[in-house]
Amino acid sequence: MAEPLRDPSSNGEPFEGPAVRGFVRTLKNRCRICYTCVRTCPAKAIRITKSQAEVVAERCIGCGNCIRVCTQKAKRIVSTVKEVEELLGSGQPVAAILAPSFPVEFQQEMDFRVLVGMVRKLGFSLVAEVAFGADLVAEQYRQLMILNPRAQYIATTCPAVVGFVERYHPELIPNLSPIVSPMVAMSRVLRILHPGIKVVFVGPCVAKKAEAWDPDIEGAPDVAITFRELRKLAQRNDLRIEDCEPQDFDPPHPNLGSLFPLTRGFLQAASIPEDLVANEVVATDGIEGFTSVLEEFATGTMDARLVELLSCNGCIAGPGLSTQETLFKRRARVSHYNRFRATQLDTELWQRNVDRFQSLDLTRTFTANDQRLEPMSPTELHAIMQRMGKYSEAHELNCGACGYHTCREHALAIGRGFAESEMCLPFVIDDNLNTIRKLSHANEKLASTQETLMHSERLASMGQLAAGVAHEINNPLGVVLMYTHLLLDECEKNSPLREDLQMIAEQANRCKRIVAGLLDFARQNKVAHNLNDIREVIQTSLANLPVPPGVTVEAVHTDGSPMVELDRDQMIQVFVNLVGNAFDAMPDGGRLQVATRADDQWLIIEVKDTGIGIPKENLNRMFEPFFTTKLMGKGTGLGLPVVYGIVKLHRGDISVESNPDPEAGPRGTTFRVKLPRAARQGH
Repeated sequence: MAEPLRDPSSNGEPFEGPAVRGFVRTLKNRCRICYTCVRTCPAKAIRITKSQAEVVAERCIGCGNCIRVCTQKAKRIVSTVKEVEELLGSGQPVAAILAPSFPVEFQQEMDFRVLVGMVRKLGFSLVAEVAFGADLVAEQYRQLMILNPRAQYIATTCPAVVGFVERYHPELIPNLSPIVSPMVAMSRVLRILHPGIKVVFVGPCVAKKAEAWDPDIEGAPDVAITFRELRKLAQRNDLRIEDCEPQDFDPPHPNLGSLFPLTRGFLQAASIPEDLVANEVVATDGIEGFTSVLEEFATGTMDARLVELLSCNGCIAGPGLSTQETLFKRRARVSHYNRFRATQLDTELWQRNVDRFQSLDLTRTFTANDQRLEPMSPTELHAIMQRMGKYSEAHELNCGACGYHTCREHALAIGRGFAESEMCLPFVIDDNLNTIRKLSHANEKLASTQETLMHSERLASMGQLAAGVAHEINNPLGVVLMYTHLLLDECEKNSPLREDLQMIAEQANRCKRIVAGLLDFARQNKVAHNLNDIREVIQTSLANLPVPPGVTVEAVHTDGSPMVELDRDQMIQVFVNLVGNAFDAMPDGGRLQVATRADDQWLIIEVKDTGIGIPKENLNRMFEPFFTTKLMGKGTGLGLPVVYGIVKLHRGDISVESNPDPEAGPRGTTFRVKLPRAARQGH
């Protein structure tokens, strides 16, 4: 096999260390703002800055859960392979001690004896099993339970659990069992058997790297690497299975200590039964399991004498493993190896070795490293909650999408610089919806403005054309009218030509009115703003038109002062046009209402009729020049465009609503004119 130790789950080079503080780092170009690492980190050691996750070394317990759950492979273990290579190249004897979970990583590819031969070929002087240290530790726990029948202890075989207690439950440090882990126990054994030897631990755990360099622990290994890193070391040396001579582990050999990687394996090795009736021993694993037990332990409500806690689902699930097999398959590999070794074990020799190290000091101390976030005042917390759109308890969904159990925990993390408001999914959704609504409103406003601008441009272009045409037509039209009237004056009353001449004069006058309308439409007159009473302006406008039979007229003035700055003559022209159109729309009689209302900035005038209404397809064309719904000869189609131009010159707005369908409700049309109260105000 060309590359027997290739890591099948590797996705790039690990970080080099230990110059880099901490043992887990983030590849920022891979981080995708999913907050999965925050949700699953029991220590909340992930700081989110500018939507990037960063592991805070001081808070990290090395459980490696963030590495396991990151689907983008953005979390990496800081490599210590370089330190191992330096030890191997130093000329000093170096021992490799393998964690009892090694069958999970390598048994599928090679016999354990081939693995030992390969490790020796890398330059290690001897290769031993940590499981013997586990045997010694198990005996220490058995004695601890016998000699202290009233004490309550937390097992300290898992360095991630120990780190969690030191950082987040320092009040429980007195309950930590003062016993080293199997790794440290085996390291101390080898240092007695082989004075001056350097020790390298190889296992599945990130936290072991920190434990190896813990200043509170004497006799720990010099360096700790993962099984993945052992593969990397073999790849660098181009080792092949066929080149490795099978060899057995160096003594002392273990017994049941090889079960330590399995949940409750420690209890079996120590002959401590987990009696469900007595409830003196509690064993659990996983993030939720060990944190909840510690929470209950801290409240003083737990009556168990010993709790065995593992941060992973047993050491067979550590982040330093590359295998993709199921947990059950991994358990089976450890069990099969233990059964095989039991058939080869010289129990008398094993017992002598255990007795030999009965006097070995396997104690250790612990140091509080309180990393709990300092509480915030209710005022500060409330201010942060409001920034996230949480104004009452009803808004605190506690959905956990941000990675924190409650909204208040999230707010505290924000206040202490470990989180961002954008991590709150409901907040982001609401914010995005508000943004979408604002953009939609802005888009509608922009579309309306564009339509208005295009309409204004069309009107301006047509106005220029109309002005030119009107001026060119007006002079010859005046000549036609003048000579027609001269001929009429000279023509006798009974002449057959007189009727024809009158028709010419009548149509010429009609053309003259159209030309006059064109000039009105095209004019660019300035607005002479003066303070006027809108009620008087409307009354004058109504007086200029005779009221058709059957039509009632009502002027209603409500809300606000009637005084407004406008050009009186131009606005009279506006209202005369609107009222005249309303009268034309009610040939069978009806009701006309001219209503005004005002606030501090705007005056609104509505001209409402109960006429026949305007079809929907015609509404958008009402202000186009020469468009009219009146019969031939009854309208020029220039009245409303003139009205539109005057209103715009006043920096106002005009709109129309109409219903021509009696089944949809009362028929009628409403023109709404909106004018600024003061000439300097715009819209």
